[in-house]
Amino acid sequence: MLFSSDSVVRVQDVSVFQGHHAVLHNINFEIEKGEFVFIIGRTGSGKSSLLKTMYADLPLRMGSIDVAGFNIHGIKSNHVPMLRRKVGIIFQDFQLLQDRTIADNLTFVMRATGWSDNAKMKNRLAEVLMQVGLGAVEKKMPHQLSGGEQQRVVIARALINEPVILIADEPTGNLDPEVSHGILKVFQQINKSGTAILMATHSYGLIKKFPARILKCEEGKLLDSKKENFELETEY
Repeated sequence: MLFSSDSVVRVQDVSVFQGHHAVLHNINFEIEKGEFVFIIGRTGSGKSSLLKTMYADLPLRMGSIDVAGFNIHGIKSNHVPMLRRKVGIIFQDFQLLQDRTIADNLTFVMRATGWSDNAKMKNRLAEVLMQVGLGAVEKKMPHQLSGGEQQRVVIARALINEPVILIADEPTGNLDPEVSHGILKVFQQINKSGTAILMATHSYGLIKKFPARILKCEEGKLLDSKKENFELETEY
């Protein structure tokens, strides 16, 4: 399979496992710089396992995956933090540290990824919060923010090291439709600045309102709207 030189993700002949069971077989796709891609599929279809394999949270057992210039197959444990500086990861359940302020949540990640200059950290913190549409929240605790605001903080955290791609696993799953639309608009703005986005979702409403390329996990296969037509169900 030929891949573009502009690819930030290259997946070739990959099988994805949940435990000892392969849920996706012999899948191939690429994501180019600045591309926006939804990934959909029923619970258990393999989409979250595929995402976790891509950022080396699950081992790659069969096939080849390159993400942001890193070969995931057999990646050494000391290279995983380097990979995750190039890949912003966004979860459904926020995973903010509840015992510290928003500023401390973000600076914790900065220090963990090699930042040391306090002035630069302060400037970058302000930049990423502004990028996700948040004002003076630095001194607030996570519980003082709404769900939508907390998810924006999570996106800001993922942007700190200027990743080439954001991988978002059901980032709007716990949010109501209006707030979810606001989060998608944030993703669109980030995408327009050149960051690729791969987002798992169950929401047909979001896909309909924000049309983009779709990867669909179904019966062990990965269907790609870039290459073939397939039916969208009401919800996944």
